[in-house]
Amino acid sequence: MKISNETKVGSLTAIAITLLILSFNFLKGKSLFKTGTYFYAKYTDAKGLMTSNPVYVNGYQIGNIFDIENEDDLKTIVVTIKLRTSYNVPENSMAVIKESMLGTNSIDIKLGDSKKYLEAGDTLQTMNSEDLLSSLSNKVSPVADQLKTTLHTLDSTLKNISGIFDPNTKNNLQSVIGNLQKTTASLAVSSVQLESMLNKENGSITQSLDNVNSFTKNLSANNEKITKVLTNVEVSTGKLANADLEGAVTQLKNAASNLNETISKVNSSQGSLGLLLNDKTLYNNLNNTVRSANILIDDLKTHPKRYVNISVFGKKDKSEPLKAPLADSTALH
Repeated sequence: MKISNETKVGSLTAIAITLLILSFNFLKGKSLFKTGTYFYAKYTDAKGLMTSNPVYVNGYQIGNIFDIENEDDLKTIVVTIKLRTSYNVPENSMAVIKESMLGTNSIDIKLGDSKKYLEAGDTLQTMNSEDLLSSLSNKVSPVADQLKTTLHTLDSTLKNISGIFDPNTKNNLQSVIGNLQKTTASLAVSSVQLESMLNKENGSITQSLDNVNSFTKNLSANNEKITKVLTNVEVSTGKLANADLEGAVTQLKNAASNLNETISKVNSSQGSLGLLLNDKTLYNNLNNTVRSANILIDDLKTHPKRYVNISVFGKKDKSEPLKAPLADSTALH
């Protein structure tokens, strides 16, 4: 049986088209025969998922989206997930759609902590995730609030600064700046003076150091004398330490006690010295005795012939003796 060329061309074309479709589906992650491990996930919003989009677990791709179908009049979208190989996925894991700014959305499976694992053909639990705009808005909103607060604070600060820098304050600031200039000029003069003080040849500090050096040289030259003086001081302090200070203090106390006793007796009316100091009668007697002695001396001056008569022919002085001292004698005493 001879096959015509037209039949051969048609058959080859059909085979080529079939191979092209199979290759295209293979490149998209779909195979002609539904073999392997499949999971299902149901969403109310597919958010632009397409077949062959990747499926990740902890950032590692474990499969692709094999098929997307609608259910209940587009109220539910069923996504078929084909795994590259068999994985142990806990049954309480969540399949979350992860949007990408590049336009290739994916499914991120967040593993649960259950000890039971899903079997092929089971349906994953799903959770709606925020879209990019909502997520970005939620992240930007706190920043915007903080920015508003910062701007408000900055506005208040600028108002306060504007209120502070009134004409009087500006004049005060200018005065402060002028004082700072004067201070810097004084510091410059002080630095020059300090430099002159630190001059190696004629600076005052250098001279002071020279004096200190001379003093230390003198100390070094008189080291032997200083040693002798210290030795003498040590000997003196040793003698003073060995002296009977306690006995001397005891004698001093006894002498002070005797002196107090003597002074007590003098102040009392007992004894001759006490009577002499405290008895008025003795004072009056002494005063009368002195007065009588004055009268006698004045009488001797006035009438000397009464007491000494050396004239042979002279007359005897028969005038009455003085009964009171003369005025000049009394004035003298």
